[in-house]
Amino acid sequence: MTKVYQVVLYNEKRNKKKLAAYAELAGPAMKKAGATFLARGIPYLVREDGVASRTVLIEWPSRQAADEGYNSDSYQEAIRVLDGAAKREFRYMDAL
Repeated sequence: MTKVYQVVLYNEKRNKKKLAAYAELAGPAMKKAGATFLARGIPYLVREDGVASRTVLIEWPSRQAADEGYNSDSYQEAIRVLDGAAKREFRYMDAL
């Protein structure tokens, strides 16, 4: 199985309280599904057309684990709690 890297880009944050409530649920839900958080925060440097917005880098053991983690009941509950409080972009890539 090939590992998968997930990059989450926060393009807009609309409600910090809802975002914090989401994070309390999402982190444990994703870890339970096999996620390893490699980096998160505001990049210390952005080049070219990049934007210095919150970014999260996650490693998954496989595509299946990433899909199951996203679709799990516990992560879907975290998304319900987020309730549109952030505009995000998720990118998934196979490891080399």
